[in-house]
Amino acid sequence: MKTRITELLGIQHPIIQGGMAWVAEYHLAAAVSNAGGLGIIGAASAPPEVVRTQIQEVKKRTDLPFGVNVMLMNPNAPEVARVVVEEGVPVVTTGAGNPAKFVPMWKEAGVKVIPVVASVAMAKMMERAGADAVVAEGMESGGHIGEQTTMVLVPQVADAVTIPVIAAGGIADARGFAAAMMLGAEAVQMGTRFVAAKESIVHENYKERIIKAKDIDSEVTGRSTGHPIRVLRNQMSREYLKMEKAGASLEELEVLTLGSLRKAVMDGDVKGGSLMAGQIAGLIKQEHTCKEIIEEIMEAAEKLLKLN
Repeated sequence: MKTRITELLGIQHPIIQGGMAWVAEYHLAAAVSNAGGLGIIGAASAPPEVVRTQIQEVKKRTDLPFGVNVMLMNPNAPEVARVVVEEGVPVVTTGAGNPAKFVPMWKEAGVKVIPVVASVAMAKMMERAGADAVVAEGMESGGHIGEQTTMVLVPQVADAVTIPVIAAGGIADARGFAAAMMLGAEAVQMGTRFVAAKESIVHENYKERIIKAKDIDSEVTGRSTGHPIRVLRNQMSREYLKMEKAGASLEELEVLTLGSLRKAVMDGDVKGGSLMAGQIAGLIKQEHTCKEIIEEIMEAAEKLLKLN
């Protein structure tokens, strides 16, 4: 299936893996790229040299295109932005802020720039800043979320910009992929589905929680702080929401969440860890390899879209 995104990025299938902190490391990124999608390293708050090592490890495992997600809230973002250029990374996605100040440097180096946006206004701003495409991410997604659903956000963004749009949030199978294409997207970005991939380094306890999740098992913490995050319900999220309702300060709430994502991903702490996952977790029933995930989606989506 060829779209402007497959042509732009030089990938076989219009499927991109989300740049999830702690989860999106070199094993997963290389596996997704080798399966014909675009694997992404999640730089998150990692030091620049750690990101450099991750990039070099991906290069050892694939000759195919891959990307780095730069979290703009990270104090190290300027250094990470330069590492991307120095290491010849072909694609950058960005989150949590406006990447405009880095765009000229990236463009000069031939890096394709794809910001994640949660509104039409931000999509337009990113197009004016020189972005090559945007990821329109609905609130169904796991982790940090906006206010619009994928169903309403994607077509409005697709109508508002001339650059290609990638749909994200609530997509995990061929039906979601086909729906995204009908809404005007030219690729999809998936996070939660790849968290449960066989190549994902995420602790088995975390994967098991996703695989056993029901449709109503996610909830959003942090609305009162202005930093809403979607997670699977557990002891930590219940305590957080209880404190939030009681008017706890951001500082008090941050004490509760400090290091909680690492606890979930690395230690398998499903009680005190932050189990970031999208609403689509209820649709994921078993582990598959990245190749199986991508091939299954593309084969079924082509039939749904009557392309073969």
